[in-house]
Amino acid sequence: MKFTQGLTKQIKQKFSNQFLRNLSWLGMAEIIYRVVRLGLVVIIARYLSKYDYGLGAVVLTVKEFAVSFSNVGIGAKIIQVEEEKLADLCNSAYWLNWLVFTGLFLIQCITSIPIAWVQKTPELIWPICVSGIAYLIWPLVGIQKTLIQRENRFKIIAMTDSLQFSISSIFTAILAVAGLGVWSFALPSVMIAPLEVIIYHYFHQWRPSRKIETKYWSEIWHFGKNILLIGLLNTLRNNLDYLMLYTFLGVESLGLYFFGFNAGLGISLSIINAIKSAILPHLCAARKDSESFQKTYLQTMKIIAMVIIPFVTLQATLAPIYVPIVFGQKWIPAIPIVVLICLSAIPRPFADAASQLLVAIGKPHLDLRWNLIFTFGFAIALLIGVNISIIGVASAVLISHALMLPLFTFWASRFVFPKIFVCK
Repeated sequence: MKFTQGLTKQIKQKFSNQFLRNLSWLGMAEIIYRVVRLGLVVIIARYLSKYDYGLGAVVLTVKEFAVSFSNVGIGAKIIQVEEEKLADLCNSAYWLNWLVFTGLFLIQCITSIPIAWVQKTPELIWPICVSGIAYLIWPLVGIQKTLIQRENRFKIIAMTDSLQFSISSIFTAILAVAGLGVWSFALPSVMIAPLEVIIYHYFHQWRPSRKIETKYWSEIWHFGKNILLIGLLNTLRNNLDYLMLYTFLGVESLGLYFFGFNAGLGISLSIINAIKSAILPHLCAARKDSESFQKTYLQTMKIIAMVIIPFVTLQATLAPIYVPIVFGQKWIPAIPIVVLICLSAIPRPFADAASQLLVAIGKPHLDLRWNLIFTFGFAIALLIGVNISIIGVASAVLISHALMLPLFTFWASRFVFPKIFVCK
């Protein structure tokens, strides 16, 4: 009886942790999304060819790069800034968002031509351009969404993401069944973008001033330039394997790898992204007291370990069973890719936590230096792998992450908390 009461008390204490509550909401949204997404992947795996998958991978890669360029530190600065400067900063950030996203839309349209020229795929030009229309909608609610995140109201973000992801997946499935191929990847994000505007306008009362404000643009840039470069390096690493496969092995090879990557890392990466979104506000809230700050960080790492390690291990183990049953026999060659990429997910969230730790103490430049080193090592590994085979690329992803990310996590933790791993 005492044991049961003690266990119940411990569970309640765990779930009183703000980070865990935020993570629970984001994780729940991802679970709902992935249930819908699983059905979607099954459908598009049966209705789309490897070539269609390859074209879709190119469209999504271009979009991911563009979105990375939008991360000039606006969100992180709003979360980090003192309360007395918040109102003015938000007005400046709102107008800066419009400048950034409008510019990205134009640049994406222009770059679609040389991208299509690489493998002589002119059918990519219009999907790449049309997918960028969403950029012209997002600035309407970018500040409201970030303020909700600052206020730790992740329940709203989780519910919105869940609804958007689910509707987007349904649209993708309908377009794939209708035989629209690459448009299944390009149109859904544009179709659901207005929904986000409606929801975040309803849940947050902040509205921009009518006067265009540029007062804090230089401060945002000074704070966010390292975050921008880090984001670009992360995006480059996340898509470098796609770029190399597209350039050296062609669209169909990219399609096979893209399927294997999504089947192997898709679910895990969503959980990792949920963890990453919840970490920074959680750490910033505790940074005024050094003892509480260290305790918060260690609790965060323990929660990550409890969530990610069992899940990824189970998924990798079951891949040879569920891939042919769920997705079809034609995807059996992708099973080794699924397993290798899946296992590479384990060290990622720990390194993300260490990265956010450096941002929380105002040292994003150290994170930038690490990302430069990691990107260089990762690129060398991929160059070796792409000259072997698709499996060589997947092996390079696993080996580089398994060797380099734990080293960074250990170093960053010891840098901020010198006695964190010292035995007493």
